[in-house]
Amino acid sequence: MPGNRRRTLLVSALVVLGLVAALGIALLVVPRPAVATADSALGSYAPEKQFTERITESFLLPMRDGTRLAVKLDRPAVDGRAAPGPFPVLWQHSLSTERKPEDGAGPKTGGIQTIPTLTDHGYVVAQVARRGNGQSFGVRRGYNDRLEANDTYEVTEWLAAQPWSDGNVGVYGCSNTGDAAMHTLTVRPPHLKAVLAGCFSWDKYDAWRVGGISAQWGFGPSRTVEQDLANTPVDGDEDKTLLREAAVEHQRATPLADMWRGMPYRDSWTSATQSRFWSEGSVGSYADQVRAADVPVYVIGGWHDELRGQGIATLLNVPGSRLLVGPWKHCENAGFGLVEEAHRFFDQHLKGIDTGIDAEPPIHYATPRSDAADATGLEWTAAQSWPPAGTAPQPTTLGGDGVLGSAAPGARGFTVDTAAECPTDPGSGSTIQPCHIPGSGTSWTGPVLDAATELTGTPVADLTVRTDRRDGDVFAYLEEVAPDGRTTVITEGRQRISLRAEHPAPYTLPEGVPWHRAYAADAAPVTPGAAVRLRFAMLPTSYEVPAGHRIRVTVTGHDPRATGPLPDADGARIEVLSGPDTASSVTLPHHTG
Repeated sequence: MPGNRRRTLLVSALVVLGLVAALGIALLVVPRPAVATADSALGSYAPEKQFTERITESFLLPMRDGTRLAVKLDRPAVDGRAAPGPFPVLWQHSLSTERKPEDGAGPKTGGIQTIPTLTDHGYVVAQVARRGNGQSFGVRRGYNDRLEANDTYEVTEWLAAQPWSDGNVGVYGCSNTGDAAMHTLTVRPPHLKAVLAGCFSWDKYDAWRVGGISAQWGFGPSRTVEQDLANTPVDGDEDKTLLREAAVEHQRATPLADMWRGMPYRDSWTSATQSRFWSEGSVGSYADQVRAADVPVYVIGGWHDELRGQGIATLLNVPGSRLLVGPWKHCENAGFGLVEEAHRFFDQHLKGIDTGIDAEPPIHYATPRSDAADATGLEWTAAQSWPPAGTAPQPTTLGGDGVLGSAAPGARGFTVDTAAECPTDPGSGSTIQPCHIPGSGTSWTGPVLDAATELTGTPVADLTVRTDRRDGDVFAYLEEVAPDGRTTVITEGRQRISLRAEHPAPYTLPEGVPWHRAYAADAAPVTPGAAVRLRFAMLPTSYEVPAGHRIRVTVTGHDPRATGPLPDADGARIEVLSGPDTASSVTLPHHTG
């Protein structure tokens, strides 16, 4: 009987093939899923392509409240027709369905925006414009609010239910789309299997008002109707009738610049959203839901991005998450195969392929070294925890004589100049970092190093200061000074004096890192001339200062890239005190490996 059954099935299959050929129906040959190759390592993954074509369609998808979101869908194709699948799905919750991958040698080549090329490897990839943005209808309320988060639930489950989907869905993004990807975790869609997110905020207040001081970014998107009309409309809307209707709706969006400026404290209420929006818009406010989702998370960051500490906070508060930090600015990945790394991650968790990624340590970070074997001058390190084993925090005093490590008493001060402009030298960091203006503050310089010194972790400034004003902003920079006097900013931090009160953090931070609640009730102006202590973290770093160079700490009272200086800041006198009862120091995270 088994032999007769096999012959019957074979005959039946031949009959079906004959009918298909007779009717002229084209067969879509779907290759078998890829298997992991020997070439699977950090930033390197090269399984054979399964497809060489893709088809793209775009349409409007209605949400529960009737708001229509624009979707651009890329599907694997054979001979000009969509392959039936089913396939896993990747999607990004963006400001538009437009994608502008860089095909040249730019800093973002091979980055997040080129993930749609994974259709070649058997993925469906979708780009969905968030409500009130791009080609979508609706009104943007704040930035990463709960309406947007709830939309991610609906979109994820809709994608999982389509006939070409196998029900396994991953979300990805960087910057604002990284925030959106992380907010998907807070609503726990059942078919969400993995999240890859870069350069996002875990705690919006601590990301956008570091130390209580406004950042100079995050005031968009705010676009005119004509600017929105520059978007490519969805299929069937060639005359842009729908696009214009959506663009008109967008004009009722929350004015972000006004909203941010009107929320100086973590518990500020804003009429723009009728909520305490710092809390509503923070992924960390929903940490329990994120952990309960039990979804693998891959965090991407850069040592020259102001949000890198937010990625480390995510690592420490989401069990099972991974962290990759390179020598990059915001959402850049020059010299690193980020799409290959994303492919490894998603193949592991959406296709069930053993790519080896889960057998690796969860943390990989790059350190610039003078003796690095890599032509890029970098050494990549794998670690099991953050800060990595071998890190020893060392408090280093700021002497009254201007020497780093000196115990000499005294006071070193400066006059705040709010008219100073940012230099353009590469040592000042990216456009969303504070910049140090040489000569604008006071400095403490250490001795010439006999041996290279690696700093990996989170430096902490512990300063005793006084000012002739009721309040002030203090900026601290950790710098490398070359033998020729050239200065490179390694990392930096900032703190408003009136918001210096420390409280236990509501989530895990690296050991020894202070946290400021910054509620309205915590604001404590000072008596002019009175000494006060303030402790604040600098941004995390991994950096080797070569032998023959020196380490320097600089403190200033203004940074042009931080907006909204205090009204009476210009001309203020700020002093940093040193002595037995007024000690000032910076704790440096020395790492010996």
